[in-house]
Amino acid sequence: MSATLAAILGGAVGAVTLVGIVILVFWVCRRTMSAASETGSSEGSIQVGRHAGIEMSLQEARRFDMEELSMATKHFSERNLIGVGKFSEVYKGLLNNGMLVAIKKRPGAPSHEFVQEVRYISAIQHRNIVSLLGYCQDSNLQLLVYEYIPNGSVSTHLYGAGHISDGKLEFKNRLGIALGAAKGLAHLHSLTPRLIHKDFKTAKVLIDENFNPKVADAGLCNLLGTPDPAGTSSHLTADEIFLAPEVKEFRRYSDKSDVYSFGIFLLELLSGREATESPSPEFNQSLVEWLQHNQDYSKFSNIIDRRLGSRFTVQGMEEFIRLAMRCVEVSSERRPSMSYMTLELERILDREMSLTTVMVEGMPDVTLGSKLFRSTK
Repeated sequence: MSATLAAILGGAVGAVTLVGIVILVFWVCRRTMSAASETGSSEGSIQVGRHAGIEMSLQEARRFDMEELSMATKHFSERNLIGVGKFSEVYKGLLNNGMLVAIKKRPGAPSHEFVQEVRYISAIQHRNIVSLLGYCQDSNLQLLVYEYIPNGSVSTHLYGAGHISDGKLEFKNRLGIALGAAKGLAHLHSLTPRLIHKDFKTAKVLIDENFNPKVADAGLCNLLGTPDPAGTSSHLTADEIFLAPEVKEFRRYSDKSDVYSFGIFLLELLSGREATESPSPEFNQSLVEWLQHNQDYSKFSNIIDRRLGSRFTVQGMEEFIRLAMRCVEVSSERRPSMSYMTLELERILDREMSLTTVMVEGMPDVTLGSKLFRSTK
């Protein structure tokens, strides 16, 4: 009798459990369908993954009307044109809600793939990456709407017209810019699947109102098509010199080709000029070629930006140069990762801040840049 009762009770519990599971599955499906109907569209949705325990926040790409973007830019007037790149024209715009934006406009037929890629890129949110807010497809035009970064690019601050904000380009500030850009690239490389920038250069690092660096155009090469890399030449352009050897020769992009480009970026931060320039009239080679073939630290003072004065330590500068040299190794396997670069730049910056910000009595001797690479006898 007890065995029969136990069997009945067991069956009843099993039935109740099964009904509960069915109800739960039905409820989850209803919730998923409801969320899709609220946030999705006929253009589909994307999945956002996790990396190292950090979840990417889903930032829905807004679909803008052409009329709103036209009004925001005063009908794409030349006065609002702030740049012309390889992919598109760039306009400054003011949206109806008072938000300033940068709008990239290019010819292109509307496509579902364009929308899907935009939705993926807009989900990438990081302090050191320029946010993609939305898009517009109209007739034969494709438009991308980004957050507006007010203080221009690092290239403008270093060697652009007027050398903007010289006072904010001490070595510590340049280290901070390098660190922020490294964090942005490292974040792209940490995504699943890994996102390679493919067009990183000094002009692609923008400075916001707090002098925080932000990597621009992340994913743009995948979205609009990768430009044909230049062939090997003794007279590379300012853009071509950022390309790694394996890109120029084999069109082989990877996280390590981004690292090479980052090394050229460090070289321009160090010298305050374009890497295509020669370190001095007697050398018939670019700065990057000079760096790759020169291991004598006593000569490096010749390429350091004179605007830096002596407000840095010899140790900090030497470590910074070594990092740049490692990044531009011809062999991609010998280049460090961007995560390693982030850690090293952070360490150098912390030490530089502690040694050069406050000089107090009793502090250990610090060798400043005024004695840079002075040979000892």
